[in-house]
Amino acid sequence: MTHAPSDDTSAERGVETLPEQGVSEPRTSRFAAIDCGTNSIRLLVIEKSSDSVDVTNLARELRLVRLGEGVDRTHEFAPAALERTFAAIDEFAAIIHHFDARAVRFVATSATRDVTNREQFAAGIRSRLGCDLTVLDGHEEAELSFTGAVAYARAEHPGPFLVIDIGGGSTEFVMGTSGVEYATSVDIGCVRMTERHIHTAPATASAIAAAQVDIDAAIAQALAVVPAPRALTLVGVAGTVTTVAAIALGLQRYDSALVDGAVITAEQVAQVSDDLLSMTRDERLTLPGVEEGRADVIAAGSLILRRILDLTGADHLVVSEHDILDATAWRLADETVW
Repeated sequence: MTHAPSDDTSAERGVETLPEQGVSEPRTSRFAAIDCGTNSIRLLVIEKSSDSVDVTNLARELRLVRLGEGVDRTHEFAPAALERTFAAIDEFAAIIHHFDARAVRFVATSATRDVTNREQFAAGIRSRLGCDLTVLDGHEEAELSFTGAVAYARAEHPGPFLVIDIGGGSTEFVMGTSGVEYATSVDIGCVRMTERHIHTAPATASAIAAAQVDIDAAIAQALAVVPAPRALTLVGVAGTVTTVAAIALGLQRYDSALVDGAVITAEQVAQVSDDLLSMTRDERLTLPGVEEGRADVIAAGSLILRRILDLTGADHLVVSEHDILDATAWRLADETVW
């Protein structure tokens, strides 16, 4: 309870000043968001006060579960992929319970949009978390990606912003200044391109060439919708971008404090991509941010990022660790009736 300044000695006597009638004390609540993509599933637990726009991150977790394994070919979740994902959700449920989150929101993107057995996945989520599955459409995904990515970038970099979100199954191109003005999603992602083209490590020249044809066609499709040359700042989000950044920065181990907000050049991205495509899987595993579940797909992801920079003419990008996950948690807190 607050103490108001006074001309008399009531404060000195330890008498508390009561809040004005009808004015309630601020309350603090905790909220959990889960973002499930083609390759990874992530959890964020935040704490927010009813009288403040500021939030505190309490937990941020990531598991590489490859939910979208084979979806490009079969259009359904494989039993083993569901088992891996449900195991991660069980871990997240324990964390959410530990922090006593007031509300939970579970969002899913590319892979979940493409499958025929979505209800099996949704039922598993309900039984473990007590919340429904929200499958984001392209517009919702674009809006959340943009909100998360530019929340901090706009303080140091000029708009308009072009936000690039490279996922496992798709890549989003979102552009705007204070909000989304143009957006599109194309079906190129690190898992999808690996399964279609890059089957060996090191990658063969023919596989790289085939992947690049596929990637370039999708980027051209995106740039027909989003006027990328108008953007003054390119912002990259998600695991491919942050991992490439950690490697480009020469980190010995992944450090989010150094990666978030970093600026890397197109030349650095090209070098990292060349290196990753020429490495064995074991060699990739020695790099910062590359772990089991990412080692086989990061080379294809880096090629997507490289071609985006090449075809948009951008000479650098800003790296953001804030994206759909953060924006989902913020929105959940904002929608709460206190």
